Order: sequence, then C-alpha cells, then structure tokens
Amino acid sequence: MSNNKPYLFSAMELFDQIAQGPDFVLLDVRNEKDFANWCVEGPRFFPYINIPYFHFMENVQESLARIPAGEKIRIVCAKEGSAKYVAEILVDNGFADVGYLEEGIVGWGNLLVPRRVNPASDPYLLYQLNRPGKAACSYLLISGREAMVFDPSRNIEAYIELAASHGATIIRTFETHRQADYISGGPALVEKTGCLNGANRLDFEGADFAYEAVADNDTFGFAAAGPEVKALHTPGHTMGSTCYLIGGKYLLSGDTIFVNTSGRPDLGGKWEQWARELYLSLMLRLRHLGDEIVVLPGHYTTWEEADKELLIRGRLGELRRQVAAFRQPNEKKFAEFIQENMRPQPGVYAEIRRVNGGWLKVSPEEANIMDLGKNECGASNYGKVGVSAEVLRQ
Repeated sequence: MSNNKPYLFSAMELFDQIAQGPDFVLLDVRNEKDFANWCVEGPRFFPYINIPYFHFMENVQESLARIPAGEKIRIVCAKEGSAKYVAEILVDNGFADVGYLEEGIVGWGNLLVPRRVNPASDPYLLYQLNRPGKAACSYLLISGREAMVFDPSRNIEAYIELAASHGATIIRTFETHRQADYISGGPALVEKTGCLNGANRLDFEGADFAYEAVADNDTFGFAAAGPEVKALHTPGHTMGSTCYLIGGKYLLSGDTIFVNTSGRPDLGGKWEQWARELYLSLMLRLRHLGDEIVVLPGHYTTWEEADKELLIRGRLGELRRQVAAFRQPNEKKFAEFIQENMRPQPGVYAEIRRVNGGWLKVSPEEANIMDLGKNECGASNYGKVGVSAEVLRQ
C-alpha cells in the first residue's frame, strides 16, 4: 500500500495545465451517458478516458487494469466525492501522482478564465472571461475606478474580484439578450454590488426584477475618461438581441455573430420570422461597421476558434468574407441555410429562459444542474459550417 495521498486541484489549475501542455491522463468517473453528453474540453488535446466509479465498486482490479500504469492521473466526477473515492483506490494500488477535481464537473462548469483583449497602451481594460465548460464568453470593461460587465454568468465573484484587483467597482451590467443556455448572473450582481442592469425590453418585458431598458444607439460612459459603450439593436437570435460597440473598436456581439457562424434564430420557436431579422441584422443593421472592428462573441463551438492568445475573436472583415452565415446571396438562401442547420434544442432551455426573466426561482443546486453542458446557440450544427482554422488564427 502506498504512503502517498491523493490531492485536490481546482478547475483553474486543470485549465492551466491543459493550456500549457498536459502531462497526465484525465480519468472521468461519471456514467457513460453523462460523459458522452458533456466532458472537459480545452485548448489542447490530452489522454481522456471514462471508467464509471461504480465499476471500481464492482471490480477494482479490472478497472485498474484499464488505467495506463506509471502515468499521472487526474480524476473528475459529478461533484467531487466519487473522484476522491477512486483517487484513494488508485493511491492504495501504487499510483504515485493522483489528483481529483474540486467540486467536480460543476466546478469546471462554473470556471471563468480571464484574458485581456486590448493592448496595454489603451487607457482602459477589456477582458474576455472564457467559460470553457459552457464554451461561452462574457466581458469586463474597466476604466478608472469603474467597471461594466456584459453577459455575466452566475460566478459573479470572478467579475467582482477581477475589477477589485484593478481598484474598480462594478457600476453596470448588460445583457446582450435573454440567454437560453445558461443562467445569468446579472440580477445577483445587482443585489451584491448595487450596479445598474441594462437590457432590451423586447427580451425582458415583464421581468421579475428591475432593469434599465436599453434601446438602439443608446450610449454609456464612465465618470473618468473612458471608451464609449454604444448599444446596437440586432434582432434575430432573439428579438431583443443587442450588440455593444466599445470605443468604436470592439463589438461584443452576444449571440448575433460568432467566429464561425451566426446565432440560431429558432430557439424562440419563430425561426422563419427571426431568420429574416437576423439576416437584416447581419447584412443591413451592422453594415456601417468597418472591417477592422474586432468581433468578441458570446459563444464558440470548439477551441479551434481561439487564436494563439487563447482569445475567441475575429476581424469583422474576415468574418464577412469567410463565415457561411455572411455568404448567403439573399434572404431566401439565408433562410435555407438556417433550416439546414437547425437541430432540437435542449429541453432545459425553456426553463432557463424563465429563470432569466425572473419567473422561475431555483435553488443554487438546481441552477448548477441546469447550467451544465456546452451551449447549442450557433447555427452551425457543431461544425457543419464554418471558417477555416487558418483564418481564425490570423
């Protein structure tokens, strides 16, 4: 029996190890169905195997024989306990370097990884907070002692702490639309910080919380000199979908434009009507924006969309030339493109939309379960259409 002990590691530590070049085998001990539905993904590929924990309970030696000997083993489960149980079995059977993920897949699902978007020469800070467990991006804009958040997730402490590390407090939070794939942290940020919550009324009419209605061409600023934040109404993914243009340089596009496609117009059950609105948003309402604008989307499909700095972004001109959603010659062809790429949405999306309107109250435990899993918000059928990896890395 080994004298070693398994150790606990955080979701951020796991991400950093994957990004830097993993030297371990990741062992997922959830059941086969949950593993097939959703698993850990990162900017590099790594050895990743699935042996459900109950196999260890039924036949330890057979399960151990399926794990590569002499390797570092990192274990993930649903909530932490099963991974710890399996980790102790591995250590007792001679594995020398064994760790298990803190809070399990729930911890991974709530992780936010910050990356600065704009150059150090700018007098403000713009961060993309990547949520790898959801393949979603939110944003934090800091100028002086004030900060604004865009599309926050429930992990609100990450935004508060990042702003505080730069001597700033959050004064506003914005929703690009009423999310269907994850529960917004906007109302919780308002409660925690007293900030204002901005959203388009078309998506939040009758919401069971206070918010400031945001309309097309509304502008917002900071007490100290800072970039102008301009709202651009871009209906289609939802009727209230709104992009935010930061300092005339960065377009926080929500689910209107992704790096490899557009958002889905079918989640609200009115795909033909909303597809037309989305087509007009892409081809007409954003026509005045220059090709040099940097698009910062709300989601991505795979890590192939990340650049060498692990940022999910693309120049608008490149997206116009390369992304299939922009290359449809007319409204009819765009509708056909959307119809070809439609797929059933997860059943939980209807409930999440109700939560994000304040009409359905859930416990933190229920929210964790609802929030699990990768987004399905793009009109791409998971890579069926897209842009070349070479373009994305430029």
